[in-house]
Amino acid sequence: MDLIGLELIALVVVIGYKISPILLPKADLTVLPDPACNLQKQVCPATLPSGGTIELSLGARPVPLVKPFAVQVVAKGLQPARIAVDFAGVEMNMGYNRPELQERGEGRFVGEATLPVCITGQMDWQATVLIEAGSERIAVPFRFTTGEHE
Repeated sequence: MDLIGLELIALVVVIGYKISPILLPKADLTVLPDPACNLQKQVCPATLPSGGTIELSLGARPVPLVKPFAVQVVAKGLQPARIAVDFAGVEMNMGYNRPELQERGEGRFVGEATLPVCITGQMDWQATVLIEAGSERIAVPFRFTTGEHE
């Protein structure tokens, strides 16, 4: 019995090691956007060190909970092979939520996301744009809050 238990623990460790790059992707470069930009109110840009820019926009304002909304990234000055946006709760794990965006031409990538509802009402989120361009992986973390009362 003890041997079976040890084998199961070893199996869990190996599986966790193998899928960790999927759940926690490694970035070669992390670019910080303007922290004053509010995705709930506007399109938020970020300038890349290579001179290119990206703009993230969420199709509904305010961002709804438990309802699909559009996500769009426009890339200028670089040719991404792939773009995904990882939505993560800042202070609470809300599960895996990383829609892959589809290229629509001229640097425009679109997709759809749905955020779960938080029982406390207000929730801080990080929407990390994950870009694969050439052999480089770039992460741009944007923050926003849902459930705000203005």
